[in-house]
Amino acid sequence: MRAPAPYDLYTRYMTAADIWRTHLKGCPTCRAGQPCKVGEPLVEQFVRLQDAYAARQKMQR
Repeated sequence: MRAPAPYDLYTRYMTAADIWRTHLKGCPTCRAGQPCKVGEPLVEQFVRLQDAYAARQKMQR
C-alpha cells in the first residue's frame, strides 16, 4: 500500500532538510553563506519541497 501524497511530500521535505543540515555541518563554504557545488542543489531541493509542503498546508485550511 502506498502512503498518501501529503505524507510522501512531508517525508521528502523532512529528508531533504536532514540531508541539507548534515551537509551544512561539514561544509565551511555553505556555513559562510555561499553554497558549494554539492550544497547548492541540496538547498534548492529543500527549498522547493518546503515551498510545496507549505502550499499544500495552505490549501488544506
